[in-house]
Amino acid sequence: MTITSQNAVLRSVTGARVARSFVGPCIVLAAALVILGAAPAAAQEAPRYELDPLWPKLPFGEQWLTGGLGGMCVGGDRIFILNRQNVVPADLDGARPAPPIIELDAAGNVVRGWGDPARIGDRLHDCHVNADGSLWVVAAGTGVVQKYASDGSELLLQIGETGKYDSSDGTRQGEPLNSDRAQFFLPASLDVDEETGDIYVADGEVGGGNYRIAVLDSEGRFLRQWPLHRAEGEDVIPLPHCLRVSNDGQVHVCDRRADRIQVYDRMGKFIRNMDLPFDPVTPRDATRTGTRGTAVVLAFSPDPEQRLLFVLNQNSVMVDVVDRQSGEVLSSFGGGPGRYRGQFTLPHGIGVDSAGNVYVAEQEGRRIQKFVPVAP
Repeated sequence: MTITSQNAVLRSVTGARVARSFVGPCIVLAAALVILGAAPAAAQEAPRYELDPLWPKLPFGEQWLTGGLGGMCVGGDRIFILNRQNVVPADLDGARPAPPIIELDAAGNVVRGWGDPARIGDRLHDCHVNADGSLWVVAAGTGVVQKYASDGSELLLQIGETGKYDSSDGTRQGEPLNSDRAQFFLPASLDVDEETGDIYVADGEVGGGNYRIAVLDSEGRFLRQWPLHRAEGEDVIPLPHCLRVSNDGQVHVCDRRADRIQVYDRMGKFIRNMDLPFDPVTPRDATRTGTRGTAVVLAFSPDPEQRLLFVLNQNSVMVDVVDRQSGEVLSSFGGGPGRYRGQFTLPHGIGVDSAGNVYVAEQEGRRIQKFVPVAP
C-alpha cells in the first residue's frame, strides 16, 4: 500500500488539512562521557567545545574556491564535504573552482577532490561513509542517491533514475506520490544501518515534495516507508530534513518545521519527540522569527552508547549538545550568526570524528570549521 493510498494523508503545501498520522509497521571526550553516564542530566557537567583556528590547512587544495557547503560526513576520521560550486564568477580570476566532493584528513589536509557535477547533480545535501570506505552522496535536486568508490573513481550503485521524480508526471512540477518504490522526489539525507545493511532515506528536502522515510535493502530494493508522525489535529507541514540511525537501531529524524527530532524504531513505529525550543535574541517578529528551524542536521557522539546528539540549530545559529536519552539541551557552542571565527553563516552540515571533534560546514559561509572538546 502506498502512503498516499492510506487514510492518513498529511496536508500538502496548498493548505489541505493534516489528517491522522500513519500507523507504521581522545581522553578528554572519554572522561566527559563517563561523567555524562554517571550523573542525572541536571547534574551533568555541560560539555564544552573550542574552535581549532588552524584547521583546515591552507592553502586549500590547488587554490580551490568553495561555494556553499551543502553537507558533510565523517568516516574513519576522513572528512568529506559537499561543495555546491556556486561561487562568485569574478572570484575565479584569483582561484579555481573546487570539485564537488572534497576529502580531508584529520589534520585538515586536502587528500583529494573529485566528482562530475553533471553526474552527481545539484543541491548536494548529505553523505555517508560506509564501513568499506565507499561513499553515499545525496544530491537533493536529482531524485536519486548514489554510492561511489572512496576515491570517486567508480559509481558503484545508483538508486532511482536521474531526472525522474516520484511524482504524478515524473517531474518536479508534478504532485508528489510518496509511492512504494525506490525513486525519490527531493531526497534530503541518508544513513545506513550497520547491523542490517539497510539504507534509510529522508525523502523531503523542501515543503511541497515527498514527506517520508524510505527504507531499502543494501542493493537498493524498496522495503518499507513511513511519514513523519503527527498527533491528531497537529497542523505542521512535514519536512524530514535529516536522518541518522543510532547503534541501538533508533531512527532519528529532523522534523524541521516542528523544531524537534522524532525517534522511531527500524520498522517506523513512533517512539517519541525531542522538542528543541529557542528564545530569539531580538524581540519576536512573526515574519522573521523561527523560520529556519532548531533541528536541521544532527550527528551522534562517538561513544558506543552515543549519549550525545549534536544538532544544528539554524534559529540560534549554534550547535546544541543534547542528551540523547532525556532530550535535554546540555550546552551550546558557536558564536551565533556571523562570519568571524567560530561563528556560522547558515550552517548546513555536521559530523563528529572518533576523538569527539565536531565539524560544521556552512552553506552561506562556504567553509568548514572544527571544534575540539574541552576538559570539564
